[in-house]
Amino acid sequence: MDETIEVPPFFLCPISLEIMKDPITVSSGITYDRESIEKWLFSGKNKSCPVTKQQLSVSDSSDLTPNHTLRRLIQSWCTMNASHGIQRIPTPKPPITKTQVAKIIRDASQSSHSPVKCLQTLKSIASESDANKRSIEAAGAVEFLASIVLRNTDFSYTPEEDGDVFELKTSGGDEALSILHSLHLSEAGLKTLLTLENRSFIDCLTRIMQRGFYESRAYAVLLLKSMFEVADPTVLSHLKPEMFVELVQLLKDQISQQASKATLRTLIQICPWGRNRLRAVEAGGVSVLIELLLDCKDRKPCEMMLVLLEMLCGCAEGRAELLSHGAGIAIVSKKILRVSTMANDRAARILLSIAKFSATPIVLQEMLQVGVVAKLCLVLQVESGRKAQDKAREILRMHSRAWRNSPCVPSNLLSSYPN
Repeated sequence: MDETIEVPPFFLCPISLEIMKDPITVSSGITYDRESIEKWLFSGKNKSCPVTKQQLSVSDSSDLTPNHTLRRLIQSWCTMNASHGIQRIPTPKPPITKTQVAKIIRDASQSSHSPVKCLQTLKSIASESDANKRSIEAAGAVEFLASIVLRNTDFSYTPEEDGDVFELKTSGGDEALSILHSLHLSEAGLKTLLTLENRSFIDCLTRIMQRGFYESRAYAVLLLKSMFEVADPTVLSHLKPEMFVELVQLLKDQISQQASKATLRTLIQICPWGRNRLRAVEAGGVSVLIELLLDCKDRKPCEMMLVLLEMLCGCAEGRAELLSHGAGIAIVSKKILRVSTMANDRAARILLSIAKFSATPIVLQEMLQVGVVAKLCLVLQVESGRKAQDKAREILRMHSRAWRNSPCVPSNLLSSYPN
């Protein structure tokens, strides 16, 4: 666009400050570009007008009124300035309504044929805009899609040359699962899934994580993460051990960065509740985290793994698993001063838990031999974060009699040993 062309200010969206392609007016009387205000209201989960701060009652795109007059003015202005390189904005395609989606779902429900065609239609509609996604959810598609996943999740044994593979046999189940994930459901939609048929949907997602294809396993854990973010504590406190086995296995398999990140977040969310911490330990979570930390070089995944490992080491069983692994203490110590201030703090917390509750003579000797004590002394000498330094000082004071005169601690670090 030629910079000398002055754009009328009322053509600009108040949020993005760009020329509006599809101007719509909200109940406060302010006009926005549809894409910007829908992102603000639906993706950002805001409930107020960005300009007036007035609360808006918006459930889907039908509550947003198209400003046809302003759109035609913008299109005319673009046409008049075409010689300056300004392209005419095409007439936008109207978003689908809740009523239209409800008819699609109703027709599919009443038909004896496979729902695959209906699912393909819903997937295409959802891909067009966030407004369409909200209309799909508002029309009752959550229950419809979940019922297809529940009804069609069936596993059959299929031998292949590369080994034994379990194939997820569905009549649209995997497609329905992918659509549920793509809708980015509201809190109400996610709670519907949590209470569906006495929580059987959680069991269904667990089975998919166990035997589904990679893509379906990823969708399952991503959906679980979102569901648990809004779940009631009573739900989180009564999760089955099988689910922890599959979450840990999914973490071990590392099928994708997105799936691994979602799995870590899910375990971090649920471990504080009930006996979940012990269930994660019994599922092999500690050893898997240690193995992953050995090769992990990225900051965020390292931090999340250390957060989860600290949770698991909050119980005796978790500490025992850490100590039984040959690289357990060593890898925790190694991550200090190599990742971030947050990682320093979390690793120091793990070591403090070991020092307080599991410090046998053999463990104390191992902490000396693998360099933990030397690293703690170094933490006190460099900028490592106040929290990590406080914990390092506490650990060193706690076992000063066993460590102070050890030849394993370099002489240049002994000066920082706390009195």
